[in-house]
Amino acid sequence: MQAINEKSGMTLAEAREFIRGHFEEFVNRGNVEIGRVNFASDFVDHGADVPPGMPPGPEGAIQYVGAALRRFPDLHVTIEDMIAEGDRVVVRNHWTATDSASGKRLEFRGIVIWRIANRQIAERWAYLEAPHEVDRRGEALG
Repeated sequence: MQAINEKSGMTLAEAREFIRGHFEEFVNRGNVEIGRVNFASDFVDHGADVPPGMPPGPEGAIQYVGAALRRFPDLHVTIEDMIAEGDRVVVRNHWTATDSASGKRLEFRGIVIWRIANRQIAERWAYLEAPHEVDRRGEALG
């Protein structure tokens, strides 16, 4: 049996499943309201991808992902690797989407570090590569 981390309030297995479920619900199912449950009220997003002017706390993340889902209604993230240590979960992921305005299919990859405190997401650090256009088979164009 794994020990519960006193900062996260979870075992490492629970932390991994929590983050996996967060990606699935928040992004893949488009349920941005789950952010009000999963993010701590004092959530801090350090992601290089966050547009300027987003409000602090969960509301910023909800607005950011909500806007992305409106522009890319089929936005989908696949977790390729996941590592949990202490109160952090690191995810290497692959994103695909279709731009609703242009119809162009895009993909990009990224790495996200999540810090969990008291069974909620307290902080996020992210690096996402620039999206590139792909054909219907997922082959890069240009």
